[in-house]
Amino acid sequence: MDIEKYKELRYGDTITEDGKVKEALPDYNRLYTIEDYISWDESIRCELYEGALVVAFSPTHRHQGILTELVTQIHNFLKGKPCKVFPAPFSVRLFDNEETLFEPDLVIVCDESKLGGHIFYGAPDMVIEILSPSTARMDKKLKYGKYEKAGVKEYWIVDSDNNRVEANILENDKYVVTIYNETDIAPIHTLGGFEIDLADVFAE
Repeated sequence: MDIEKYKELRYGDTITEDGKVKEALPDYNRLYTIEDYISWDESIRCELYEGALVVAFSPTHRHQGILTELVTQIHNFLKGKPCKVFPAPFSVRLFDNEETLFEPDLVIVCDESKLGGHIFYGAPDMVIEILSPSTARMDKKLKYGKYEKAGVKEYWIVDSDNNRVEANILENDKYVVTIYNETDIAPIHTLGGFEIDLADVFAE
């Protein structure tokens, strides 16, 4: 065993059988790889953006209520159909050559052959992110750019403070946005125009 590995250990870290350091808590001041991410304790909630660690705080009850309603409506529609809906935690690696890994609030996958293992590789057919103060910049700018570049066909940004949805549909490699308010019926283009009742989604 290389003694230098022990010098790097912090409280809670362990040495695996093959001699590698398994970090209990990551250091937020350095860059990481997907391999590092996989080695961490599953209780650590975070994402990677080009190697930089992004902390994920516990969601609010309102956030979880909105997520539950979205999952329920979509899941009921998809029964017996090839597409599947997955709420977080669901790790997505969009690009093989980049140390970026997201855990969207909700994803829809229509190619079941892509499923398997702990990480989904490539672009899901649809992604939904529910805004919170700690994730707004990430969801509206950084993730937006990555999802667009990767070819995610439909990207919804759900604003729970203002009860509205920004639906981004990919056309000619660029997102075209439509805004829906809390009383609207919003179609999911990826699912052939299946409609979400936003009054139920945003109900207190």
